[in-house]
Amino acid sequence: MRLSRRQLLQAGVAGSLVLAGGGWLAASRKTLPRPVGLRFLTADDAVVVSVLAPVLLGIPEVPRAAVVAGVDAAVLSLPRPVQAEVRELFDVLAHPLGRRWLAGLRDDWREATPQALSGFLGRWQTSRLALLRSGFQALHSLIGAAWYGQPASWEAIGYRQPQHVMERLP
Repeated sequence: MRLSRRQLLQAGVAGSLVLAGGGWLAASRKTLPRPVGLRFLTADDAVVVSVLAPVLLGIPEVPRAAVVAGVDAAVLSLPRPVQAEVRELFDVLAHPLGRRWLAGLRDDWREATPQALSGFLGRWQTSRLALLRSGFQALHSLIGAAWYGQPASWEAIGYRQPQHVMERLP
């Protein structure tokens, strides 16, 4: 598909507005305390991850606290500029205006139905805006890595770690 000059300008303006809005939303939020044991995610971020994890993974009974801790650890392993982008993503999603207008969710994250969450993720995954598709990919990658990097998930997918590796794990 070839973009016209008009479409390119529209996409640029839309992306700029989303970024500017994200910066404004992030600046308007109070600094929230981090839950015990987390070093990157705030309490609001942890809620977003915990409600999205079962929908993204397709596992209703996923241990949410373990996924939240895994996302926190995964983000900390990223370069600082990428961490800053992830911070902006979570700030936008945690803010009521970002949740309503960008995610399309009227209800608070805790009250959102799996169908509403799935709809939000689907819209972002197939969005015409690369920025929203990137946001989906970030959430998908972080939550997937957090879950499938844990030994608790391996049995469900039939993965058997070689014994010499298992002996070295804590």
